Amino acid sequence: MLMKKKLCLLIIALMAVVSANAQFEAGKKYGNLSLSGLNLSYNGSEKANFGIQAKGGYLIQDNVMLLGNVGYQKSTDMPSYVNIGAGARYYIEQNGIFLGAGLNFVHAGGSRDDFMPSIHVGYAFFLCRNVTIEPEIYYNQSFKSHKDYSTIGFRLGVGVYL
Repeated sequence: MLMKKKLCLLIIALMAVVSANAQFEAGKKYGNLSLSGLNLSYNGSEKANFGIQAKGGYLIQDNVMLLGNVGYQKSTDMPSYVNIGAGARYYIEQNGIFLGAGLNFVHAGGSRDDFMPSIHVGYAFFLCRNVTIEPEIYYNQSFKSHKDYSTIGFRLGVGVYL
C-alpha cells in the first residue's frame, strides 16, 4: 500500500513538472493587465496613488521573454503620468519565479519627462493551463530626482500565456 502511494505521488510530481515546462517555452505569446499603487508603493513625494499597466510579450527562447508595456499612474500629490517601455523577463527553473528589467519613458509634461530603468521580481501562479495571477515587487529608478520620483512598490496582475 505504501509503495502505491509513493508511485502515485511520483506520477503527480512528474506531471506537474512536465506541465510547468510547457508554460515558458519558446514561441509563446503573453498578455498581462496589472494594478499598482493602492498605497502599496513608496517614493518621496506621493501620498496615495493608483496605476494600471498592460504588458505584451513573446518568449524568444525557453524561459526568456521580451516585453513591451504601457501604463497610467494617478497620484494625489503629483501630476498623473503615462509611461511606455520595453524590457525582458527570465523565468527561473520553470517554477514560476521570474526576474525582469526594463526601461520606461515617463511623460507627465514639462520637466517631469524621464527615462526610468526598472527591475522586478515576481511569481506566475497558474490558475489553469494559460491564466496566471502574478504578484511582483518592482523598483523604478528616476534620473530626474532620485528622492522624489524613484519608486518601490507592489503590482498584482493577471497574465495569459498563449
